[in-house]
Amino acid sequence: MSDLPYTHEQLQALRSALARGERRVSFGDRLVEYRSVDELLAAIREIEAALAGTEGQPRRVRRLRVTTNKGF
Repeated sequence: MSDLPYTHEQLQALRSALARGERRVSFGDRLVEYRSVDELLAAIREIEAALAGTEGQPRRVRRLRVTTNKGF
């Protein structure tokens, strides 16, 4: 079993619904109705990001340490 929160099948179901102009998408025994096309597109982007591995990754922080010897 995959540890990803989403599957490629779910992504394909969302894309198919968008192509058909529908706002209802079924995932197995669940039926989800999105309020708008924008909400459906946001769900597609979220799943694409999760499947690409960018969602949930800790943000990388750069630290710059400056030292001087002349009294700055």
